[in-house]
Amino acid sequence: MALWKRNATVEQLNAAGHNTLLQALGIQVTEIGEDFVRGTMPVDARTHQPYGLLHGGASVALAETLGSTAAALCVENPQMAVVGLGINANHIRAVTSGSVTGTARALHVGRTTQVWEIRIEDDQQRLVCISRLTMAVVPRPPSA
Repeated sequence: MALWKRNATVEQLNAAGHNTLLQALGIQVTEIGEDFVRGTMPVDARTHQPYGLLHGGASVALAETLGSTAAALCVENPQMAVVGLGINANHIRAVTSGSVTGTARALHVGRTTQVWEIRIEDDQQRLVCISRLTMAVVPRPPSA
């Protein structure tokens, strides 16, 4: 049985990123598995820091995007939303070109909180960054 309480396609998730940071950084959701959400991000001028390496903040943006997306798919009640409480990241390996792929998997999916682990790997499947994202499940604001 899949973890997800809401149905979404990769195309719908990517369309939601139009005109956002996701589009600016080139982040794309590529797969929704039984218990994971996967996506990619290019390592190029958009995501480099001044020394030509993948910017740690770009890695964190990818991690939060994938974890938040997965968290939202786990909330059945349309009156509820997910918001980030905290994120941490350990940057393991430098990347200068190509792309990185992140995979978000749940560590805990509760009624009021969720914790996600996001592994980001380079094109050779080497660990680049490991991140943990904590989400709160809260009532959706009336205007949302």
